[in-house]
Amino acid sequence: MKKTIKTAQSPRAWQRMLSGRRLDLIDPSPLDIEIEDIAHGLARVARWNGQTIGDNAFSVAQHSIIVEQIASFLKPNLTPQERMMALLHDAPEFVIGDMISPFKNALGIDYRIFEDKLERAIHLRFGLLPKTPPALKKLIKKADRICAWFEAVNLAGFSIEEADNLFIPPPEGLEIDIKPLSAKEAQIAMVDRYNILQKEI
Repeated sequence: MKKTIKTAQSPRAWQRMLSGRRLDLIDPSPLDIEIEDIAHGLARVARWNGQTIGDNAFSVAQHSIIVEQIASFLKPNLTPQERMMALLHDAPEFVIGDMISPFKNALGIDYRIFEDKLERAIHLRFGLLPKTPPALKKLIKKADRICAWFEAVNLAGFSIEEADNLFIPPPEGLEIDIKPLSAKEAQIAMVDRYNILQKEI
């Protein structure tokens, strides 16, 4: 009687995208990244772990569009490439989801290394610098924290005083009315914004 010998297989470390791409999560290739997959994923990832008001979750895709708008408000002379890096600042979350900052800190350096590798592949895919320059990264982070202030006050139940202490209050003249879009609307909006910027690069 023959015995079936089972060979050990490495755990699967890739994800199939709806575009048909198969993204290696350990060693992501720029060739396996598409803006449609990013927008599709981010439009279905909820900010604030879904703890926001309204019928629709406030998605990372919509957040990304607003952060790019805020960065451009703070520094109107940003190049199209810099605006694109702002738009894609949370793009790795189309694979890894949106982890709140305290949880990222608890996970430690390994998570950051993984996120950086994925960001590098995304940047290379779209003809951007492999790594966001420090000054631009600082600007995007500021825009991100201003956006978080609007989200906290308008969607997540924070008082203005709480938001002022935890995030960055908006500068004078910046007003944003945040209303969560449906996943499909957010997905389309992100791809549309990408296409506009791509034509300018």
